[in-house]
Amino acid sequence: MKKFTIFKNEFLQKCDIKGFYHTDYVGYENLGNPDYLNDLKNTFNNFSKQKLENAVDMLYNVLKKDLEKFDRNLTICIVPRAKAEKTYSKKQLLFKKVVQYVIKEFGFKDGSDYIIRHTDTKTTHLAHTNYAGDGDLPYPGITKATCFISKEVKGKNILLIDDIYTHGVNIDEDVIQALFDNGANNVIFYAVAKTKINNDFLDYNNPPI
Repeated sequence: MKKFTIFKNEFLQKCDIKGFYHTDYVGYENLGNPDYLNDLKNTFNNFSKQKLENAVDMLYNVLKKDLEKFDRNLTICIVPRAKAEKTYSKKQLLFKKVVQYVIKEFGFKDGSDYIIRHTDTKTTHLAHTNYAGDGDLPYPGITKATCFISKEVKGKNILLIDDIYTHGVNIDEDVIQALFDNGANNVIFYAVAKTKINNDFLDYNNPPI
């Protein structure tokens, strides 16, 4: 597990945030890339059972290795997918399901439903295609405008989890600020992967479509 810092900007005004990630994201189907994270998105809901099961197993093994290093008193929250949660099938929410399983297994405080998307936003990793969907690309405050945020956030020390962090997208920064705005005491960030090439905010998207 590697460390990095999420710095303050127009999306994140509270403070710099301590971040962690497991591996680099170097482009879909490139050598060593964690393609299972793309598989778990299951964008068109057409991946085979075996493909999804393999992706679930790989994510579980990574989370089990990394999350055991964090304080169990942390409340784990999850960055929501771009579209309203009710529009996804269960097979498109497997990332969340695996995180929830690990929360229970390790005894973390469960905040996995503290942030629920109710209004579609554009899917940033498909923004250069015709499949990005309706809604807006990230803007400061988009999380509060498009998500239900539980009052239980108040006073909590939160470990916020996402699948891929890409500098410049700013969805993670915006979610962190929304947590602080709703009374979170502290936020630590963890992503399974962090985009290695950062000269464009869609670098990690060579989407499997």
